[in-house]
Amino acid sequence: MPETTTKTSRRPAPARPAHPFAFFELHVLRSERLGPSMVRITLGGAVLDGSAEPGFGTGGRDQRFKIFFPHPHQDVPVMPDNSDGDTWFADWRALDPAERGIMRSYTVRDLRPGELDVDFALHEEDGSSGPAARWAANARPGDRLTVLGPTGPDNGGFDFRPPPGAPVLMAGDLTALPAIAGNLAWLPAGTPARVFIEVPDPGDRQDLPTAADADVTWVSPGGLLDAVRAAGLPDGAYAWLAGESSAVKALRRHLVRKRGLDRRAVTFTGYWRRGASEEDLLAEVVAGKSPATEE
Repeated sequence: MPETTTKTSRRPAPARPAHPFAFFELHVLRSERLGPSMVRITLGGAVLDGSAEPGFGTGGRDQRFKIFFPHPHQDVPVMPDNSDGDTWFADWRALDPAERGIMRSYTVRDLRPGELDVDFALHEEDGSSGPAARWAANARPGDRLTVLGPTGPDNGGFDFRPPPGAPVLMAGDLTALPAIAGNLAWLPAGTPARVFIEVPDPGDRQDLPTAADADVTWVSPGGLLDAVRAAGLPDGAYAWLAGESSAVKALRRHLVRKRGLDRRAVTFTGYWRRGASEEDLLAEVVAGKSPATEE
């Protein structure tokens, strides 16, 4: 609701957007290879530099949003006409799957005036790259996208919510690295944090700026669960887990059943599942299942 004004010359504050998410048209500014398995795409657009309303906002942390990619035969993604924040999913699903924008969820890596960074895991080592990774590997300045993103920091698009003052455990694979980086950057100064990140190649390690008291361990493929098993955990820890679905569930079972963490203190998300395409996972969600979080 807009703020009320008093009998002064102050102008009323602008109204907050009616919905916490909106569609934005963006384009590629540049790309940067971060390592053997990840590329950073920097996007631009009027909604990022303050010249259009509503603008793209973020609550920090593991802030997620949706990207709609064009098919290889298209220059721009095909999207519903006049869709709003309440009906967009049904409107998008009603379009021809061979023509509608290819939808994927990603994390805000960084947001600056006029620029949005998104890091893409390429999966080139095992040949399992999907359409989003293939697009990112070949992205050129001027390539156009549509995104469904937050209009401000007060939104439900992030899951990292540690209790104030609690020590933190984070564990994930390469797909979780952008979210882990955002979580670390958001943590208050001095917060104890144990972090375990599994990457396919040592060259995929990154600097992760943070004011937290963080101990980051880089793990070789297949070693994430063993690394967490061997780690000492402080009392009252809050855990955040993300990555391949079965690995995330195994981590959660270990923390709850073997280490005694309260299940309510463990946030876990399957970003992908071995042997299943993102279309398979979307179909399960539409059918009422939650493949990312169910036991």
